[in-house]
Amino acid sequence: MIEPEFTVLSGTPIAWRFTGSAVGPVFVFLPGYKSDMSGSKATALFDHCHARGQACLLLDYSGCGQSGGVFANGTLSRWRDEVCALVDVVCPGRELILVGSSMGGWLMLLIALELGKRVRGLVGIAAAPDFTHWGFNPSQKALLRTGAVLYEHSDYGPEPTPTYPGFWSDGNAQRVLRKEIPIDCPVILLQGQMDPDVPWDMALKLGQRLRSSRVQTILIKDGDHRLSREEDIALLLRACDDVLAQTSHDSRVPVLQGTELIQA
Repeated sequence: MIEPEFTVLSGTPIAWRFTGSAVGPVFVFLPGYKSDMSGSKATALFDHCHARGQACLLLDYSGCGQSGGVFANGTLSRWRDEVCALVDVVCPGRELILVGSSMGGWLMLLIALELGKRVRGLVGIAAAPDFTHWGFNPSQKALLRTGAVLYEHSDYGPEPTPTYPGFWSDGNAQRVLRKEIPIDCPVILLQGQMDPDVPWDMALKLGQRLRSSRVQTILIKDGDHRLSREEDIALLLRACDDVLAQTSHDSRVPVLQGTELIQA
């Protein structure tokens, strides 16, 4: 793995890794809540792109991974703005394909709405838009309204998962599923039907809300939330290649074939 570089945004060092050529869209991987760019899906996409000469950017949100800052201060709005600022530093003017996992799937929608036509494709992995609304019961919401921190058991680590009232309230202000989402690029949504965290019909609802006519929703019958098995990651990489091919056909950017770039 290429060693991380750091860019200071609003006084906070943000860690990132970049690989690839100076042509064609840049894949940007967006991790989930309390996750970072060292995860298996992010690493697999980065290595896949690196081997093919395709551009790929990994990053850690402030308060996560190797970036500076405090996790308790993180919000969707802040992390959206960090990603938008970072791509302008690392790959200014480049077209982007956003790949979002769980919360990162919500974040990719917010970034696509912010950056408009610069975002040429989306790949969601157990995307969880609006989970501050549907992911908490009434008593948990009442606790967060008091300004207290909510701690929940985590199946993904030894420590309980905290939800901070600032993140929760900001998330409620950033909900996207209440109306049509004005995004028109190709989209592939991957969703496990055994996911204990994101109901599998959330992918269907998101697909319906997206304005794009080029939305594919792929349900993995025995898939969990992580979708990190070998076959899940292979499916993810195929989905990324598929979106890239659709993007290349639309925008006449170079298309990858094997290890060589050819002009569409």
